[in-house]
Parts: sequence; C-alpha cells; structure tokens
Amino acid sequence: MAYKLFAYDSLLNNYKKDIELRMENFVEKLDDLTDGKGNLSDFANGHHYFGLHRTEKGVVYREWAPGADELHVFGDFNGWNGLSHPMTRKENGVFEIELDGEEAIKNGQKFKVLVTKDGHTEEHIPTYATYVVQDPVTYIWSAEAFLPEKPFEWHDANFHPDNPPVIYECHIGMATEEYRIGTYREFEENVLPRIVDDGYNTIQVMAIMEHPYYASFGYQVANFFAASSRFGTPTDLKHLIDTAHAKGIRVLLDVVHSHACANVREGLNHFDGTDYQFFHEGAEGNHPAWGTKLFDYGKNEVLHFLLSNLKFWMEEYHFDGFRFDGVTSMLYHDHGLGESFDNYDKYFSMNTDTEAVTYLMLANYLVHSLKQEAMTIAEDMSGMPGMCLPIKEGGIGFDYRLSMGVPDLWIKLLKESRDEDWSLWQIWYELTSHRSHEKVIGYCESHDQALVGDKTIMFWLCDQEMYWSMGRVCKNNLIIDRGMALHKIIRLLTYSLAGSGYLNFMGNEFGHPEWIDFPREGNGWSYHYCRRQWSLADRRDLRYSYLGDFDKAMLKLGKEDDLLGHHAHNPYVHEGDKVLLYEKMGDVFAFNLNPTQSFTGYFVPTPEEGSYEVALCTDDKEFGGYGRIDHSVVYHAERLSGDDDRSGFLAYLPSRCGIVYRKVEK
Repeated sequence: MAYKLFAYDSLLNNYKKDIELRMENFVEKLDDLTDGKGNLSDFANGHHYFGLHRTEKGVVYREWAPGADELHVFGDFNGWNGLSHPMTRKENGVFEIELDGEEAIKNGQKFKVLVTKDGHTEEHIPTYATYVVQDPVTYIWSAEAFLPEKPFEWHDANFHPDNPPVIYECHIGMATEEYRIGTYREFEENVLPRIVDDGYNTIQVMAIMEHPYYASFGYQVANFFAASSRFGTPTDLKHLIDTAHAKGIRVLLDVVHSHACANVREGLNHFDGTDYQFFHEGAEGNHPAWGTKLFDYGKNEVLHFLLSNLKFWMEEYHFDGFRFDGVTSMLYHDHGLGESFDNYDKYFSMNTDTEAVTYLMLANYLVHSLKQEAMTIAEDMSGMPGMCLPIKEGGIGFDYRLSMGVPDLWIKLLKESRDEDWSLWQIWYELTSHRSHEKVIGYCESHDQALVGDKTIMFWLCDQEMYWSMGRVCKNNLIIDRGMALHKIIRLLTYSLAGSGYLNFMGNEFGHPEWIDFPREGNGWSYHYCRRQWSLADRRDLRYSYLGDFDKAMLKLGKEDDLLGHHAHNPYVHEGDKVLLYEKMGDVFAFNLNPTQSFTGYFVPTPEEGSYEVALCTDDKEFGGYGRIDHSVVYHAERLSGDDDRSGFLAYLPSRCGIVYRKVEK
C-alpha cells in the first residue's frame, strides 16, 4: 500500500518493508485484541472488571495473577487478618472475592492483597487501586477504598479545547510557595487563574500517577490507576479538571507507560510471584539506567492493562489526552542510550522494538477513538519517522512530538559560548529543522532543564547576580541587563520558529531562578528548591514581573496573528552583524543579537508593500528594556528599484533586541 509517509519523505522508500511491517503488526494485533471488530474501546475495559467495585450487596474485588498459588485480601475490614479472606481462583489466572453486608470493605478503609507463590508470601497493593495513601507514622503505603455514594457531577459537556496548544507544564506539589507539598484545590484556586490570564490554553500535569518516591518527579509509577494522594483526593483532581475546562483549558496527563517502579510492596513488580507477569523476564526487564522495570508489550494482558489505563484516565477524570514519557526508551531495545540517530538505519533495525511500536499505535488509535479532540504528545528525542502522522498514512499516530533538540541547543550555547559567538544559521536550522508534515511542540526549557545539576535559562544567564540585583532600582548591571534581554529573545525565537505548539514549565516564564530539587536525604529533606516563588513575579519592585509581562504579550501576539502552526519564510542572516530576519504569517521578525552594536537604517525586507508598525519589542521599558524603539513610528515598505524584486523599509535595530513588525490594516 502506498502510504503518504513515503510521499512526505522519499528516503523512506528504502525502508518500505519496515514501514509495511509496522502497519501489518498493528492491524494483526488490533484484529487479535478485538476479534476482528476493530473496537478497541471494548477491549480496554479492565478497570471496569478488575479492582474493587460496588455490588448490590457489598463489593467485589478481582485480580489477574496467573503465576500465584493463592491470594488473600486483608485490611481494616478484617483487622488485617491475612488469612481470613481467601480469593477464589477462576479461569486465566483471575482471582475474585465478593464481600457482602457488614463484611464488605467500606469507603475509606485501607486494604491490601497477600500473594502466595511456592509457599512464599508477599503483601501487595492491588494493581487497579484507584487511591493509595501513605501512613504518616510508619510510611507504609496501602490502598484505600474510594467508593463515593454518588458519581462526580461534571459540567464540561460543551468543552472544546483551543488549538494550537500553548502548554503550561506543571507539577501540583511544587506549585506552592510554602515549604511543603501543594494540593489540587490550591492549584485550582491560586495557579490556574494565572495560567488563564497569561494566555495558555493547555496544562500538562506531571506526577499524577501514584509514585512512592516523591523525588522521582512522578517517573517511577507504582500505582497506575491511582491519582496521587499527596495532593488530595480523586474528587479534588476531578474538580480541578472540571474548573480548567470551564476556563477553556485543555488538561493533559503526563503518562508513564515506558517503565514502572521496581518496588515490590507498592508496585506491579513480582505481583503474582514472578518477575515476568507484566515485565520482560530477567535482565531484559530492567532498565539499565533508570533502575526500573520494563513492560512486555508483546503480552495481550499487558496491553489490556495499559490500554485500560489510558481509557480510565479519560473516562474517570476527563483528561483531554496524554504526553507519553520516555518514548525513545520504548522504541529501541537499547533504549536509545548514547545514540545519535544520525542516519535512517538506526530507526529501522533489529534494535527497534516492534512490539513497543505496535503498542504506541494501539494507544493512539484508542485515545483518538475515545475522543475526537484528544491530543497525544510523544517525548521522543530520536525523531522516529512517522511518529506524528496518522496511522492511516503509515505513521504511529501521535499529534505532536516534543522538539527536544531546541532546549539542548540553548543550554549548550549558554554553557559553552559567548553570545557574540553564536551562529545564527545554527539557531535558525535547529529551530526549524523538523519534518514538515509532522507537528512538534517547541520549547526553550522544560522541567528537564532545571533539575539538579542544571539550572533555569535565567539562572544560566545571571547566576548569583539574581540574588541581589533583580530589583528595579538596580541600574546598569550588565549581567542582569544581558540576561533580561536574552531571556526574552530566546523565548521569542523559540515561540515563533520551533514548533506548531509551545510549552513552558511553570515559573520559567518570569525567569524563576536556580533549579529544581525535591526533598530527599541528600538535601536534608528540604523543600527550598521544590516550590514556585510566585511572589517574585507579583512584586512590581522586582524585574521578574517584566519577563512575565513579556511572556503574556508574546502569547497574545501569537494568538492574534496565528503564528503557531505555520512555517517561517525568507530568512536573512548576517553573521557579522549578528542580525536575523524572517517572515511569518505576514509579520516580519527582526533580531539583532549583537551585544554592543546597534544599526541605523538597516534594511528590513517585507512580504509585500505597505505600512508596518511595531507589534512587539523585547526592548520596551514595560518589559524591562531600555525603550529604544518608538512605537509611534510607521514604516513604509516600498518595492526596490532595479532587478532586486523585494520590498522593505529601513529601521533602527538596537543591540540585543527582537522586534516584530505587523502590517497596518487599511
């Protein structure tokens, strides 16, 4: 079959058999899981059967544990007697117990399951537990029955998300300024209004799936169906999402299906007494760099668990889609560790995990069949061809891929080069070089760039000076002035060039200093670097508010002029002057990255003749600049005489400045 993928990239004709195998594997597995009917939603209903559920008389509890000899449920309801309530083994490794009347597990009671294999017994948290809590004294985790009398009343039936996505990546726990863990309700009341006011239309929520180690940033998931109890109850999370929808905000879940926590008592590991129930057996089941367990995507039961997990989050919590973590690790048997992916052979070889590719295709097929407007984003640094093309075109089915090379570029430049030595052609190439038919999310920094060992962009630019020189009364500090200018320029370049969508990690829009470090033994369990100092942005005597105001103005311009989702054209680069010019959606972008030299009467080409005005300038005083550009000036673009068929105008380009010119409507 002639998939569009080949028309988009002729080099892929050399790998036609690999692409066709990708499609065949998907079709065969879809037919296998759905008995040829293609309705994957009916297959992904594990959460409706397994786990704890109400019945007319009490509750029923079921588990899939094919390798186990016996299962016993125990908890508050039976005085934690591990042997009094055996579960009945049924077909296909399913265990079940019905508890009626006073004997039933009640709402709010804690419980676990005792698993016996070859005479050895281990206690575990149920695999489909929807609420898991930690004892504040013993620190032991247990499932807690969350069986409300009435279902949550949603008010988002008419919600339709805005496009393209302008994403605010956030973490509920560290969204408070206090030295503690924040809550869903606090985020809803204190942070969500900021996000709306700033102009973002999407939040990507991290660390929701329950994880016993807080410092893992949510990336060592133990309980895949449980919303983290650190931040509140499931009802609190639903209320947050419902409120976000009411404010026009799409909500994406940062989903971790690339690996799982290795813990036995808290997680899936060794649940039925074997190491191969959910994961690959032996060394293949262990991630060599992360110390976590790796799913066996070739097992239908594992696909059932993971696909049901996606449907659960969309059905139960009304998430609008997912950012899939660690996709590169899934795609390749060596997990892409240390690989450059500098030629196509590295995408299509025996190193490619075809079963993982099939799972990702099934996941995208399911998510988009459940909700037409759902969105999926792949965290893939390899750039696998077809990642963000529809399955019918030969792709894997994601809507977007994170443009992970862009933040790497900015950090590398800040670490290794003086800005007067930056190559503007390199910046243009790195920010624009993605597959033209596959959409990417552009960003200059996410949470990854600020983790311990690294720093935020603003801190790379200014470092210790931020501690005492960010006051508005502090004048003529060259380090702060440079940092303020480049922080805005880097963002405007990235927003306008690097993707069909845009992402920012919370607080970075106003230049949040330092780094992120969760409370752990190595830092004395401190919350100092695990919070967001919103007061820095709110105080008008500090310069942080200038950066926040610029971010807001940039997003406003982007929405008004429909800048995201379209390509920039006609780049002009003068490496000696350090000037970069280009056009996008009729707007003209002019950047002078020269640290010392401003230019008078610089020719700025335009897409057509007419009058132009300044729509945005990084140097405006309201954004902490010097105010060297006069917004009252109207620039008249005229056709050049002679053989040069161009139009344009002459303009003043101050040093370290970015300007957007917009055509004046008649």
